[in-house]
Amino acid sequence: MFGTYFYHQTSRKMVVAFGTLFNTIEVHRTDSSDAVTEVVKIPLSYGPKDKMLARITSDPSLSSTVALTVPRMGFELTSMSYDGARKLNTLGRNVKTGTTGLKKQYNPVPYNYDFSLYIFVKNAEDGTQILEQILPFFTPEFTITMTLISGMDIKMDIPLVLSSVSSEDTYEGDFATRRSIIWTLNFSMKGYLYPNIVDNAKIITSSTVDTHLMSAAVTAEPVYIVSEDSTSYSTNFMILNAHEIDGSTRIRLLSEESEEGSTAGATVERVTVAPKDTTASTDDDFGFSETFEFFPHGETHDPVAGTDS
Repeated sequence: MFGTYFYHQTSRKMVVAFGTLFNTIEVHRTDSSDAVTEVVKIPLSYGPKDKMLARITSDPSLSSTVALTVPRMGFELTSMSYDGARKLNTLGRNVKTGTTGLKKQYNPVPYNYDFSLYIFVKNAEDGTQILEQILPFFTPEFTITMTLISGMDIKMDIPLVLSSVSSEDTYEGDFATRRSIIWTLNFSMKGYLYPNIVDNAKIITSSTVDTHLMSAAVTAEPVYIVSEDSTSYSTNFMILNAHEIDGSTRIRLLSEESEEGSTAGATVERVTVAPKDTTASTDDDFGFSETFEFFPHGETHDPVAGTDS
């Protein structure tokens, strides 16, 4: 329906970046003298909370080692929503020199990715240890630098905002029933979705500006620049391209040698700007050369053929 197939894996990169932030959390167990007796690395997996809770409660006899089941963490992408407050100019483009031409890509569309992070623990101490390794970094946001479009070398600072923290205790029933304390942290990642990349676009290698005399069919109004002299209450006038005012004092700025009857509307001056190195790419540091041409008797330029007559 919309044309060329493309897939930048942007949403996948958002999910991977979120999970990477929390895959090195640890819990330390100590004895009465505060010596560390056990270090538990918290496993992290992707999935909804109900599925994770079912896995935790799958051993009601409590025969498994606690470290194999809890504490553990899980997360999931819960929703996506358009963020109009961060919208960029639709016609703005990113460009990069490709192998056969210029690569272009229009500005991305801002979307908020909502994540939920679940922390499953059996006792409150494990939960507070995990929380203190996460919460101090969010004030309430933490910025991640991500390479979203590798083919265009686009790196973006993506804010991850912590919106809420809540807890629940699932303990119900007799003493043989497993207890799980669940902390839920809700985040919003301010990401983007990018459109397709257009390759082999033409590159502008030079810019040419032609200056024309005004056509004889158009009535010209005089333009004055007022300058003061030593005489009180008097002014002198310098007339620019004014007609039939005072031929003896008229001052021409462009092509004073040209014949108005044959050059009205023709090119009398041309400025061409081009890079000094025609093989330079957009990322190179290069200068520009300027070429000035004057046509006292006027020229008519054919932009298609690139010729003057």
